[in-house]
Amino acid sequence: MTDHALWLLRQDRRLAELAAFPFGFDLDRATHGHVEEVRLASGGPLETIAGDDTGGTYFVCADGSVLYADSEGAAGIIGSSVDETLELVIGLPGWRGYTRLSPDDGEEKILACVAQTEDEIREYHGIDEERAELRAVLGFPKPSPVELVGRLRAALLRTEPEFVLLNADEGCAYDRMGPAGPPLWESVLAAGRADLAWLREGDRTAWREVAEDPMRRRITLRAAQFDRAEGDLELLRHLLRHETRSSMTDELRLAAVLVGLRGETGDLPLLLEVRETDFDTACGLGDMPEPGASADELRQWARTLDESMFGTDPSDEPVSTWTRLARDQGMTDLARVTLIRELDTIFMDQSRLRRPEAPSTLATAPLSGLARDFEELGDLPQALRAQRLYAALQETAWDRASARHTLARLEREAGRLPQAADSLAAVRDALATPGDESLRYWQRVNLGRYIAEEHYRLTLALADAGRPEETRALLTAADAILGELSESAANGIRELAERTAARVREVSRGRHGWGGPPGSSGARRAR
Repeated sequence: MTDHALWLLRQDRRLAELAAFPFGFDLDRATHGHVEEVRLASGGPLETIAGDDTGGTYFVCADGSVLYADSEGAAGIIGSSVDETLELVIGLPGWRGYTRLSPDDGEEKILACVAQTEDEIREYHGIDEERAELRAVLGFPKPSPVELVGRLRAALLRTEPEFVLLNADEGCAYDRMGPAGPPLWESVLAAGRADLAWLREGDRTAWREVAEDPMRRRITLRAAQFDRAEGDLELLRHLLRHETRSSMTDELRLAAVLVGLRGETGDLPLLLEVRETDFDTACGLGDMPEPGASADELRQWARTLDESMFGTDPSDEPVSTWTRLARDQGMTDLARVTLIRELDTIFMDQSRLRRPEAPSTLATAPLSGLARDFEELGDLPQALRAQRLYAALQETAWDRASARHTLARLEREAGRLPQAADSLAAVRDALATPGDESLRYWQRVNLGRYIAEEHYRLTLALADAGRPEETRALLTAADAILGELSESAANGIRELAERTAARVREVSRGRHGWGGPPGSSGARRAR
């Protein structure tokens, strides 16, 4: 559909007023914007075109789809074009109450819901003549409510992952409006399930192509994890042999478990060969039964690993399994949205981090894992969000210094230089007044080196940004830290320290005609 109807509304004031009331598509409200600054998680553009009297806003996305965001923090695609959206809001003025309806609910239920809503509207003002006039002038047909509900549901199901809306300041996602859609694992496993079915047909071309493609092999093994068939042993052996090319992966261990569960002692030499592929596989499969073990011993080993690491229900897998496999298959937006919602859940309920065995303490590793995942996806704002909370929850001086150091690096890479300088100041505070013994030897280990290195890198960034006073102040702090390091810890950053000092002198000469005293870097003072 085109957006001809939108053009007509913009040209005819009466039509625009009819669309605004009673149908809640008010062009004038576009000038006010949404109730808060928002952006798409995918980074795509948004154009505000209308609003309603509840605080909701209609946005047009890059492909012409219309995203509706309410004032309570929910959003969803409601049409593939502005005209399609107008046809919806005119045909179903109570559409916000139908986002959970489906054509599967049946015509009787849908018509009853629509009739009840529209009768309530008619108690206060008319809609029938107004709807007829708008449809006539805009050239809209008269689709049945059942058809419109079906269109609405199909549109809402397209919201994720491309059109997820975020609060621009906080980075948290709007709730999904309407149906939840399929779980991530279904999308991740789809190709693997198809390949597993192909392998089961016995086509040797399939055996070669799937086994030799690392990504297809991994996904097929995951599909086999949740669809275990008696006749799969030979194809599992085949995939296991080829997975050794990737060394010690989770999927290699999974393949070994799936083979071992059959209890065929004739597979013990193969499993031993797999284990001895390299040092990593020897460590990762170190507790595997040796040749000569009984079938029961082999099965018990495999069963123990299966119960602790795998299982047969994909919904029991850690979300990181599916986001990793989604990312590796190129489903970047799908992985990002899932990770954002996971981070949102932790922000809303930090009790999820409590250790079951010690409820008074928090297991914060999921946050640092999320920060790494976002960084690998190139989403620095979300990586910063996760790392900032991670840093705030650290208890020991070592952990605080380490977490703030990483936070400073991410802030520098995101161009947030003042914030990075503040984070490094917090690191120095932890070094100066740790409050515990965890940082007793920081000068002799890599943490000290990494902290000094980040000071110099941020100093260079400040110099390049034309901030000479902050540059010189941070160089002084960097030199002081370097001067505290042991000789071995300082060795790796001497060249960086000298290069940074030279750059600062260059900036100082350019602005003030003074380059500082020769050899001002603390690189020579490191012991």
